[in-house]
Amino acid sequence: MKKTEILVTPLSVDDILPLAEAGADAFVVGEQRYGLRLAGEFNREHVKQAIDLAHGQGKKVYVAVNAIFHNEKVAELDDYIKFVAEANADAIIFGDPAVLMTAREAAPNMKLHWSTETLGTNWFSCNYWGKKGAKRAVLAREINMDAIIEIKENAEVEIEVQVHGMSCMFQSKRSLLGNYYEYQGKVMEIENRKMEKNMFLHDKERENKYPIFEDENGTHIMSPNDICIIDELQEMLEAGVDSFKIDGILKSSEYLIAVTKAYREAIDLFFEDPELYEDKKDELLEAIEEIQPANRKLDTGFFFKETVY
Repeated sequence: MKKTEILVTPLSVDDILPLAEAGADAFVVGEQRYGLRLAGEFNREHVKQAIDLAHGQGKKVYVAVNAIFHNEKVAELDDYIKFVAEANADAIIFGDPAVLMTAREAAPNMKLHWSTETLGTNWFSCNYWGKKGAKRAVLAREINMDAIIEIKENAEVEIEVQVHGMSCMFQSKRSLLGNYYEYQGKVMEIENRKMEKNMFLHDKERENKYPIFEDENGTHIMSPNDICIIDELQEMLEAGVDSFKIDGILKSSEYLIAVTKAYREAIDLFFEDPELYEDKKDELLEAIEEIQPANRKLDTGFFFKETVY
């Protein structure tokens, strides 16, 4: 059985080697002009550096080109996809058919990973995009474990599942906060990369804080808790899910490295002997709980229940 990939979203080029050493098998990089909700901004030079460093360690790099594209940006896709191919990226992550159609012409040998955040809810859709050229489908965060296993059993493409980190609950192409402050005659710097400038929507009734930030793709409101199923991986590992994603949005490099190490140990233990994983999984969960920020609880997302935020 092929060992499940650990896919991590690094904050910067400086994270590539430490995360590779921690056990990451692949990375998602890109720039916000073309990619959605990236943990860090990677311009073209940074993308090249990340690919060179990762390949030097035998790791892979997938470039996010999964933004919501309007007419004025479509003309840029040919040039950017050619750049990604020339930089030797291992795959492009896409959601818009415009990217797929452009890639067929600009980089016909480039692997494509279909990711629409919310629409990967059944194996028919996964196989539809597989027939169009995708090699992998990224599943929605809002489906349960049974659905994931059923999709994997029937999918003709690789399957990727997020196992750790926050999820997006809302996106608008509008700069909602910026427009609001401008309307009030105030000037507000939108800066989601600086941890001390995080913005939140506060639900006092539930005592939840929803991280919110704005970038070139608009306004994003994120979940108040972090998914963590390090102690519930067995079913997906047995089913042969191809990739587990650890999302680094609004996390520190140190946190990402520690979490990656924990998932690396969990997967390696399972493939050595499932009983070893069973014996150690609670300890691994406790280790992550110890480094978890106080304002962000861990939960199992939609894997086992209808989560309501």
